[in-house]
Amino acid sequence: MATTGRNTLLSVSTNVNNSTSESQNPEEEDGQNLWSSILSEVSTRSRSKLPSGKNVVVMGEVGSGKTTLVAKLQGVEEYMKGRGLEYLYFNVHDDDIDDQSRCNAWVLDGDLYHKGLQKFAISLENLEDSLILFVVDLSRPWLALDSLQKWGSVVRDFVDKLRVPPETMRELEHRLTKQFQEYVEPGSDLDAVPQRRNPESDEESVLLPLGENTLTHNLGLPIVVVCTKCDAISTLEKEHDYKDEHLDFIQSHIRRFCLQYGAALLYTSMKENKNLDLLYKYLVHRLYGFPFNSPAQVVEKDSVFIPSGWDNEKKIAILHENFQMVKAEDSFEDVIVKPPVRKFVHEKEVQAEDDQVFLVKLQSLLSKQPPVTAGRPVDPTNRAPTGSPRTTNRSAAANVANVMPMQSGGQTSEGVLANFFNSLLTKKAGSPGPGGQPAGGGSNTPGTVRKSGSKLGLTDVQAELDRISNKSDLDSSAPNATTPPAENDKS
Repeated sequence: MATTGRNTLLSVSTNVNNSTSESQNPEEEDGQNLWSSILSEVSTRSRSKLPSGKNVVVMGEVGSGKTTLVAKLQGVEEYMKGRGLEYLYFNVHDDDIDDQSRCNAWVLDGDLYHKGLQKFAISLENLEDSLILFVVDLSRPWLALDSLQKWGSVVRDFVDKLRVPPETMRELEHRLTKQFQEYVEPGSDLDAVPQRRNPESDEESVLLPLGENTLTHNLGLPIVVVCTKCDAISTLEKEHDYKDEHLDFIQSHIRRFCLQYGAALLYTSMKENKNLDLLYKYLVHRLYGFPFNSPAQVVEKDSVFIPSGWDNEKKIAILHENFQMVKAEDSFEDVIVKPPVRKFVHEKEVQAEDDQVFLVKLQSLLSKQPPVTAGRPVDPTNRAPTGSPRTTNRSAAANVANVMPMQSGGQTSEGVLANFFNSLLTKKAGSPGPGGQPAGGGSNTPGTVRKSGSKLGLTDVQAELDRISNKSDLDSSAPNATTPPAENDKS
């Protein structure tokens, strides 16, 4: 009896619970649908968000423009250069999902002493999220190939020391090879509608084999070669006689290097803001999977753009058709030689000395000359007739020229000049007295000087010249005992 009652209660409670659950099912279903929609939306947004932790490692020679290039991508005009390993960044914005992320940019110093700092930028965990950017200075093209080979070997050695697991390394290498083989030129008939990031196709497409010199150094990392300062090409043509074949020769060797590493190539100019936007779009395309529809550019010599996967040996050989003075097999170092350094001599501005200083120097130079005891004998028969009138308004230069040979004692022109400047510099204030002595009874010796504070001017020089001229006129008008008397006319 008790067992029958217990079974009856259980059946009743079961029926009540079933009826209650049936009555609550529509509300619970609505709540579950709401929560499931919210969870699915959150999961979808989390999957569509821009990933973080992407890295760009910039390498190149000192002064090639590495920091300036990243600052331009960041949109910063004023920046400070560091040393060792610099950290910068540039923003990445997706307009479709209205999301923004930050791409890390590490600038390694051009000195190989700092190459060990790569471990702070690239690690085993973020290897697949990293990109290598080599910077080449086109204003110094003779360093281009050596710089690329040097930094390429630095990255190879670093990746080898990371000890990447073989499965991971094969996956990275396969991803780079597949990207190279699946490249399709934008605008061609085979180009499909641009898809969003990380496209997945169920059908495996037929991949063509790589060329002989293509991806021979597959590091599993996307690489971009940026040639900065392409505005210096015009300077190379004007100052160093670079021809189009020299520029094509440089480009062909750089493209061969890019082909070996599977790298892209861009020519940029910070001064002219050339191809900087194109570089930004290509970087976010390779790192974040953004669509990219810009074709290759090889026509303009200063704005070359070759995406990864476009180039091959046959396209590079087109540049060789214009070679006349150089050959394709010539060594890069033999053709592109560093020009000799030209020494520019800057002419210094010469300033005239003060008149007083100049005359003092001239007096000291003349006083150092040895005295002359005997001069050239004067032939009295060749002298000009005496008694000819002299005009008083002759120029000072003519008077000096006439007086100097007439000096007594057989002095040379240097002695006459010495006496002349001595008389100027040692003359006291006041007019000269008779006999050439200065007024006041002072003797005209080298010991006597002018008044303190007085300076010798052009007026004093002219006065002394007039005095010498008047004295020579008086001497020439006096009777000369050595001159024979004039003969009388017989008539």
